[in-house]
Amino acid sequence: MRGAFRKIMEISDILSRHGFRFKKGLGQNFITDTGLLNAVARDAGVTKADTVVEIGAGAGTLTAALSRAAKSVTAFDVDETLKPVLDETLRGADNVRVVFRDVLKTDDEELVRIIGCEEFKLVANIPYYITTPLIMRFAESSLKVKSMTVMVQEEVARRIAAAPGSSEYGAIGAAIALRGDAKIKRTVPRSVFRPVPNVDSAVIRIDFYDKFPGADINAVSKLIRAAFQMRRKTLVNNIGALTAYTKEEAQAALESIGFDARVRGEQLSAADFVALSTALSEMKRA
Repeated sequence: MRGAFRKIMEISDILSRHGFRFKKGLGQNFITDTGLLNAVARDAGVTKADTVVEIGAGAGTLTAALSRAAKSVTAFDVDETLKPVLDETLRGADNVRVVFRDVLKTDDEELVRIIGCEEFKLVANIPYYITTPLIMRFAESSLKVKSMTVMVQEEVARRIAAAPGSSEYGAIGAAIALRGDAKIKRTVPRSVFRPVPNVDSAVIRIDFYDKFPGADINAVSKLIRAAFQMRRKTLVNNIGALTAYTKEEAQAALESIGFDARVRGEQLSAADFVALSTALSEMKRA
């Protein structure tokens, strides 16, 4: 405990010396536990062969851990008042580049130019308020993201990794399962953050690959969004109301892949949505 307390004090001293003030609106919660930070780098599978993109550099504590494991790190943050803090905490980390820019407002082409390569692993302690937009921004992009290892609210992590049919399964879980595999690597108590948030967190890793070769991923994605937009309605009703297909077509397609017409979206896996999208497409061509 004494070592952990000393680390907290060291970061606090650096932040105070540079006049830094936490901005609640940016969801800033920094981690100081070196053991945990190194564990996150291991969870991400980062090696000296990897280019890493970090979202939310914060005080640079995770950035430093990643720099020790990776070939290079490009760390993004939107808060330019952190520059003097990062200059100090990342002193000597010659393989790190900090960019003060909002990745949610930066297109894929520009990101590749900034990062310097097309393929990378993404690691982040994500501000809670942009968790879903940021995850989906990279999951649905044209970028060659090998994996995404992120610290998020524990509740969100469980939704991302949830199995079909569970109460936690929803659109984000299905959308991620369409593109790769998600696994919760560890839970993280709120007490390790400064300032302390109101909820516990979890580290989840998503490995992306061509999971359904030949599938029209964009079409399946639209189908998934429609399926979960009105959770109280049956899948047939959602498809009929929110897509170009009729309820009759939706029912026939569902029955052709072995589902009852009264089924709801949360009962279908990513593979089922691929099969349903194919059945609907073939029905239109017939």
